[in-house]
Amino acid sequence: MAGKGEAAIDLEAEYNNRARVPGHQAVMLRWRAAAEAARAAHTPVEIAYGPGEREVMDLFSAGDDTPVAVFLHGGYWQALDRSWFSGLAPALLAHRVSLAIPSYDLAPSVRLGRILQQVRAAVEAVRGRTGARPVVFGHSAGGHMAACMLSEARASAAVAISGVFDLAPLIPTSLNVALRLDEAEAAALSPIHWPVPNGSTPGGTVLDCVVGGDESPEFLRQSKMMADLWGARGVETRYQALPGLNHFTVLDPLFDKDSALVKRIAALANAG
Repeated sequence: MAGKGEAAIDLEAEYNNRARVPGHQAVMLRWRAAAEAARAAHTPVEIAYGPGEREVMDLFSAGDDTPVAVFLHGGYWQALDRSWFSGLAPALLAHRVSLAIPSYDLAPSVRLGRILQQVRAAVEAVRGRTGARPVVFGHSAGGHMAACMLSEARASAAVAISGVFDLAPLIPTSLNVALRLDEAEAAALSPIHWPVPNGSTPGGTVLDCVVGGDESPEFLRQSKMMADLWGARGVETRYQALPGLNHFTVLDPLFDKDSALVKRIAALANAG
């Protein structure tokens, strides 16, 4: 938010990524094509983690006793589902890391707090199968939730890609029509205000904040702020802005088994 004496920030322009990136539809079509190819090559196991229709996750197994990473999809808690992101599986499978991708209910049908409850259940279901806390990584809204899972000691490590860690700037935007956040709820659900995983709890203490170098100043600020805030309080944080990538193409490295980002997630999964 703009401080005293600063020019007002156009929060709609900063946070409405579909409006900001005219070519986003083409990128999303690539996600869909990669997902269909991945599902044809590696049939996932569907696992219900709750009774609801969308309380289901796909598990792409790299074999028995392999670590599991959990990917939390974006869409501002109001769009998409697990089927869009199956294409992320092959790169991790190549490193013998299994991948779980849960769907969850969407706003405005449910509030954000309910979505967080579902993500907790999904992550705990993975932990129940493996006996270990998984690495959790996510994009956009999923980046927010990955940080939440680390705060709650449910993850061995978290990689937040283009995350929103302070929800207050969303309140005056069109994105909040479905979310219906007020100031109190936004503060309560923002991980910048949550307990810091500094080793006093059993979960992990590693948080990577990755963002596209061509994203809006606000998205760059959010990731840098989160890395600095938790890093100053004992978390092993990394901040990285990936050159030339926007809010949608920032996922491109996840489709490449040789990318530094995939290798980092695989290393965190194997360390956990």
